[in-house]
Amino acid sequence: MTSVASEPAVRPSSQGDGLPARRERVEFRTTPSRYRHWRLTLDGSIATLTMDVDEQGGLVPGYELKLNSYDLGVDIELYDAVQRLRFEHPEVRTVVITGGKEKVFCAGANIRMLAASTHSWKVNFCKFTNETRNGIEDASAHSGQTYLAALNGTASGGGYELALACEHIMLVDDRSSAVSLPELPLLGVLPGTGGLTRVVDKRHVRRDLADYFSTRSEGVGGKKAVRWRLVDEAVARTAWDRTVAERAAAFAERSDRPAGARGIELTPLAKTRTDDHIGYRYVSAALDHDRGVVEITVLGPETDAPVDVAGIHDQSVDFWPLALTRELDDLILDLRTNETELGTWVFRTKGDAARVLSHDALLLEHSGDWPAREIVLYLKRTLKRLDVTSRSLIALIEPGSCFAGSLLELALAADRSFQLVGVFEDVDPDAEPAAITIGPMNLGPLPMGNGLTRLATRFHGDPEALAAAEAAEGDALRAEDAEGLGLVTFIPDDIDWEEEVRIAIEERASLSPDALTGLEANYRFAGPETIETKIFGRLSAWQNWIFYRPNASGPDGALRKFGTGQRADFDRKRV
Repeated sequence: MTSVASEPAVRPSSQGDGLPARRERVEFRTTPSRYRHWRLTLDGSIATLTMDVDEQGGLVPGYELKLNSYDLGVDIELYDAVQRLRFEHPEVRTVVITGGKEKVFCAGANIRMLAASTHSWKVNFCKFTNETRNGIEDASAHSGQTYLAALNGTASGGGYELALACEHIMLVDDRSSAVSLPELPLLGVLPGTGGLTRVVDKRHVRRDLADYFSTRSEGVGGKKAVRWRLVDEAVARTAWDRTVAERAAAFAERSDRPAGARGIELTPLAKTRTDDHIGYRYVSAALDHDRGVVEITVLGPETDAPVDVAGIHDQSVDFWPLALTRELDDLILDLRTNETELGTWVFRTKGDAARVLSHDALLLEHSGDWPAREIVLYLKRTLKRLDVTSRSLIALIEPGSCFAGSLLELALAADRSFQLVGVFEDVDPDAEPAAITIGPMNLGPLPMGNGLTRLATRFHGDPEALAAAEAAEGDALRAEDAEGLGLVTFIPDDIDWEEEVRIAIEERASLSPDALTGLEANYRFAGPETIETKIFGRLSAWQNWIFYRPNASGPDGALRKFGTGQRADFDRKRV
């Protein structure tokens, strides 16, 4: 058995005595050698992630992470570990998540941290945590890397929500350990990372039992927890280690992950960061704080795709789709957390569309090979992260763009898109006019949270329009043809381009950010509702509202009064 955690993590610096005045940037890049809160051990096809939170290791001063409670810093390490297990350890087939404290698995999100946090911090913290939980579920469903929750003690709130993301939940049966969602009775809020939805939609707990469970702060344990479907099995402490090992081995047996494959090391991501610029190899962002706008440029591949799957292994972490996805993922997290007043993101691409499509084709041709599969799944998750980001997204399709295949998804994810008719006569009259190209990546491998492709979501309820767009696969569509198929919003010419784009961006920036968040969360997810869209829809609406109400966050609210021995003073009016 080997251990992958050896040194304490270096936590990001901060200022002030609480989150509301926080101005230091949060850094999402980390490595196992810097973890302070998790231990990752490997034993053949079984990995164990042990949650052993450093009480003094909070992301900012002002609270202690007692009883394995967590903050954003704990979740950043968990996200990093989940990513590394998928890419660096193809031999791992089962991941056991357990606790490193006596008689407690995890007490959930730290209450002092939540009480001191700004509203936007609380909501964004819940969103990132949700996405990590969804990534765990995605690994179990699609990567042959099953997650097993081994609750060695009580799991409360977010601790139980972490377990709910796992495929199988085991609870130690010792007459004291329980699972609970105590947020409503104790804090006046709701479970922020999908707890209520997963209890009824994923674990199929009866509505009346779920209602009782979610208003009972002490939770439910033992055989009752099994009978109510809150956990899969309760195991006596004397048989605990043996039974956990047996279950982990059984899940490993059913996996198709390769036993002897070489992993892809997720080496440190090269990044430059200033107040007005974020730069990587293939992605850059210009930050305009006066206008409230981020101008994001995504570069296509510099070379043709490798001729076969061996090229993916050879290029490893530098393989363009993987390198690009890592950069885009980090940029979204950075901007979303550190630049909350930059509400409009403008996307451009530059490069050779044919090279983008060739890289897509290589990945899809070898989708049965584990690294190709993982890269596509990672791109899918990153685009989903973009979908649920509360920012206005605009795509500008100009000469030299490469909005094709996987990169076309950026334009399809946008709230509006502009494609230039012709060329910029004063810049390069001999340039090729801007074009977009639908490829196989747009037809299934990269679904949204609603289970549909972005094309199918765009044309929901209009099967003829969807069929016409899909029939244009492989065609380089110039502005008039793209507009005719409904693939772009507006097609200004050279004379009107600058003014129309300027007005659109300025108008967007002038509108209420709160209203825009609600607007975008409503219309981005047409079609069927899924567990995923329910979770994020309720986070954007119900939880957003409840977090903001005085009953929860006011001076006499439940979050402020928790642990003081005083009762919260609730406004009794129902709204």
